[in-house]
This record gives sequence, structure tokens and C-alpha cells, in this order.
Amino acid sequence: MSVEDNRYPLTSDLNGLAIEIAMMGAADEADVLAFARTLPPHDLLFLRRDITHPKVMQAWTRQIEEGSIVSLLARREGQLVGCSAVVRDEMSWSPHVGDLRVLVAPGGRARGLGRLLIQESFRVALGLGLEKITAQMTVDQKAAITAFEGLGFKPEALLRDHVKDGTGQKHDIAILSHDVAQFHSQLEAYGLTDMF
Repeated sequence: MSVEDNRYPLTSDLNGLAIEIAMMGAADEADVLAFARTLPPHDLLFLRRDITHPKVMQAWTRQIEEGSIVSLLARREGQLVGCSAVVRDEMSWSPHVGDLRVLVAPGGRARGLGRLLIQESFRVALGLGLEKITAQMTVDQKAAITAFEGLGFKPEALLRDHVKDGTGQKHDIAILSHDVAQFHSQLEAYGLTDMF
């Protein structure tokens, strides 16, 4: 299976706002770096690397080119307002598992943009043939946790004092997961696989 490259870009009406979703490529590196630098530092704590550094962003785009990351960008009137990434490691013991990461600009929250990115990323995961998706966030990101749970993600683990912010304060990380294979089986049972 592969990602539906011809699906993107697509425009979605989000409560009266036109949002364009497109695949991220190397040409988007500067925009994503600038976007990441506008986010509150606390929003980035769940990421394994600090994407406000150019070298980390370069590694991200390299991994997109290699196929281990598929990233989607959300723009409103040309301005980047959110992004997502489905990250997989085919050389690991868990090649069937993808890690989903979603970032939304503060102005785009509580409008359904995070939900839209999660849904489109879920479609990507199905296209990649992944069987499970995990997502992690700090436990105080209650709106994000609610959005993921509303789409069928279940709490799976809590990692206490797992990350440190810039001041050295430790934060707990919640890990949620979704059984993509089970969802796909349910779609097949109802004859709805063409929807995805």
C-alpha cells in the first residue's frame, strides 16, 4: 500500500474557513521551521527532537524523502496553521506501528483543525498499511487528548517525568494508541474500504 499522493492538495471547509491540506516536501522546510518557532515551547515537549533547530528540520525533510515520515501541512490563506507527521521505522521491531504527531497554531485550536489533521493522518496510516498508531502528549494538553480520544484513541501508558522543558522542569507524557488494523477490518465488514 502507499499514500494517495493524488489526494493532496485538498481544500476542506472547517467551520467556514477554507483549509488547504498538502503533503510536506523539502521546499516547505523554511515555512515549517518558522511555524515551529511561533509555537509555545510547551507545545513541542512531546516531540522526540526540537524542531525549532534547522538541523532537526533538515533531518525531518530527509526522512520524508526516504519515506519514513509522511507529513501533512494545513494552510489558511497561504499561512501555515498546522502540521502532522506519521513516523515509522521499518527497520525496528515495530514496523507495523506508526507514531502520529500533530501541531496546531494557537489560533487554529478549538476549531477542529487538530481533528482534521488527525483524520487525514489516519488515512495516511491506512495507506501505509500500518496496524497501530501511537500519539503522545503532555498530560496537561487536555484538549489534544480529548481530540484523539474522540477519534478512537485509547490511553496506553503514562511516562512520569519523561521530558524536561527549557527551565529544567519535568513533565509527564501520556501515550495513546489506535488499532488501525481493527478499524480497517470493520470498514471491510461494512464494505466501506473505498472511503479510505
